[in-house]
Amino acid sequence: MANKVLLTGANGYIGKRLLPVLVAQGHYIYCLVRDKNRFIIHENFFGSVEVVEADLHNPEDLTKLPRDFDVSYYLVHSMVGSTTDYYDLEQEAAMNFVKYIDTTQCQQIIYLGAMSTMKNLSKHMHSRLNVQRVLSTSKAALTTLGAGIIVGSGSASFEIIRDLVEKLPVLIAPRWLNTRSQPISIRNAIKSLSGVMLNEKCYKQHFDIAGPDILTYKQMMEQFAEVREYKRFIITIPVLTPRISAYWLSMFTSTPYNLAYTLVRSMSTEVISHDNRLNQMLGIEPITYKSAIRMAFDKIEQHLVLSSWRDAMVSSRKDNKIMRFFEVPTFGCYKDVKEVEIQLKEDEVVENFMSIGGENGWYYADWLWRIRGFIDSMVGGVGLQRGRTNPDKIESGDALDFWRVLAFDQNTKHLLLFAEMKLPGEAWLEFKVITKDGKHYLQQTATFRPRGIWGRIYWYASLPFHLFIFKGMAGQVAARKQQA
Repeated sequence: MANKVLLTGANGYIGKRLLPVLVAQGHYIYCLVRDKNRFIIHENFFGSVEVVEADLHNPEDLTKLPRDFDVSYYLVHSMVGSTTDYYDLEQEAAMNFVKYIDTTQCQQIIYLGAMSTMKNLSKHMHSRLNVQRVLSTSKAALTTLGAGIIVGSGSASFEIIRDLVEKLPVLIAPRWLNTRSQPISIRNAIKSLSGVMLNEKCYKQHFDIAGPDILTYKQMMEQFAEVREYKRFIITIPVLTPRISAYWLSMFTSTPYNLAYTLVRSMSTEVISHDNRLNQMLGIEPITYKSAIRMAFDKIEQHLVLSSWRDAMVSSRKDNKIMRFFEVPTFGCYKDVKEVEIQLKEDEVVENFMSIGGENGWYYADWLWRIRGFIDSMVGGVGLQRGRTNPDKIESGDALDFWRVLAFDQNTKHLLLFAEMKLPGEAWLEFKVITKDGKHYLQQTATFRPRGIWGRIYWYASLPFHLFIFKGMAGQVAARKQQA
């Protein structure tokens, strides 16, 4: 039976995986996002998906939202913005959401939260349980699915373990690697989320969802290495504090410090399920950890990663309203413009700047880009570790190292990036193919709007970088032949 569904967090890691499943089941989906400009509807979803925009922290936004849906998924969280304020932010958002839901015809809220068996909870897990408590006050029946680590291409836990295993032959790690957990594959998680929809047996119920394996983080890394056929040596030591552990994690993985600190505090708590009722009720066959790793790499190798946790966050900024940066300012800004005549076909140049960053690098003096990324990660920024979701495809809203893709249009041959590294100001990087006097040029523009005297000092201190790096990068983008 087709239903109308409100999907919050639709541009998050889980939301992007759940959406095509719901569409395939014939439902009509309202995708609730904070910024429409960062959410692209696939052409196959036209007629089945409607994007609605609202900030759950702003009650006025919610008055404009639809009220004719049957079920809602609550997949939002605020833990990436700060190490201190996400508890209050999550509570505020949940309370506003309940007030809104109670004005609709919604029968059920489905919430992805924390496992019921957890003890000695971190602040993060306390917050997840508090959100569950708030949502349970709604007149709509609440169904909570409690999960620990979710394993799939692009998931935070998968990418963290992948970074550590692939980059470090010998790993001297904090003692939380000995904490046990019960990871679940993304396929099982999505099947559980879709399976409980409007199932009255699941109303006002909490279900833990987990895979069949109980493993320490160390064992997960060892099995990951085994699947990938790597030889790795892991040594755990007890002396690293949560803060030092967070710096360690942000140094070697794509996790920014704020998120790493929150995760480390949670990783000292065992996440083990003693409740497999839902698998039996829905006929779900649990997927082993090793099988989930193999499935994830099947997607990666085919460049079929649907979503990544990196693309759902703006880690270095509390202001997530990215749309206000779409218009590159001119007043009070410094600009560095490079124009290079192109000898390639225009589409080849577009392919070059479309593929920039991540494992493809920045085409010129990559070692200096890596140094800049390392400095950024050391001051709590996102660094270069995030990479990109796909090596040869790009969409508005994607994370691209320490940039965010604001706009990419292959037809107009235009790419606009906004900086998410720690800066005393705001920065944009833009690539265009333009025509002058019958000749085609790559136009590369770096724009910086300083904030106070430190912003101006930063710009002038960076001029050698612009003269050397940006000139070389523009030349490479305009002339580089992609390997077949």
